Order: sequence, then structure tokens, then C-alpha cells
Amino acid sequence: MWWQSFKPGDLVVFRRRKDTTHPGRRAQDVQASAHGELYNYFVEKAWIVDRVQADGTLLLRTRRGKTHVVDPSDPNLRHASLWDRLRYRTRFAELRETPDG
Repeated sequence: MWWQSFKPGDLVVFRRRKDTTHPGRRAQDVQASAHGELYNYFVEKAWIVDRVQADGTLLLRTRRGKTHVVDPSDPNLRHASLWDRLRYRTRFAELRETPDG
């Protein structure tokens, strides 16, 4: 499968799956669980590539400094498009201001 390579400093969008009783306003693809107690949905997260590790996985950094290790071929990960950069411009600005490590 072909995908663009990622480099440190690249802006990315990651679709994260969540399960809660009350989906937020940014929830996408909302579905009720079998018993109707929870909702399953996706939320798009604006992150930055902090480092490409030796095994090829990506260390992604959030606005609040948390890190996540993600495989670059994960279907929920993509480079931020021009539309994403406009829509999430304040989040991406915060990521670029946050000092590394």
C-alpha cells in the first residue's frame, strides 16, 4: 500500500474512536451501542509528528504535550490537507508554539 512518508514537524489529523454517554459537537459517525447506553463515534484530532522512530512508527504530540505512538499506515492517520489547516488553524498554531519534549 502506498502512502506519503511522514517527517518531524508534519501536521496530521488522527480520527480517534470514542465511547461515551454524550457525544460532543465534534463527533462524527455517531452510532448507539447495542443496549443504547453508550454512543460510538469518531473525533478528529489535530496533532504534529514529533519523531519518526527507528522501527518506522510515529511519535505524535498533542496540544497538551501528550504523545502517542502510531503506525504510519494506520487508516485513521492522514496528512493535514489545506482544508484541515484552515479548520484547525488555532490547534495547529498551539502545536507549533509548544516546546519539544
